[in-house]
Amino acid sequence: MTEQQLRGVIVKKGEPVDRALKRLKTKLDTEGILEEMRRRRAFESPTQRKLRKQRTAPKRNKVRWKYVSPAQEAKAEEAAAKNNA
Repeated sequence: MTEQQLRGVIVKKGEPVDRALKRLKTKLDTEGILEEMRRRRAFESPTQRKLRKQRTAPKRNKVRWKYVSPAQEAKAEEAAAKNNA
């Protein structure tokens, strides 16, 4: 049986609830959970699915490549040095 991970945020001391709710919504949006929930409400034809993926691809790639790990950075520098040589 698979374990479900619940998404959530911890409300900081003195923080308004609306602020914490906004942080939760932002977190769910970046993970794509809200979009998936909306998508599952109704049937989506293959054509509609293809169009949706094309529309959201730039956003997904932007989030995916926002952070570059040191290992990825080193690999990129190594490839650049190899191409320049």
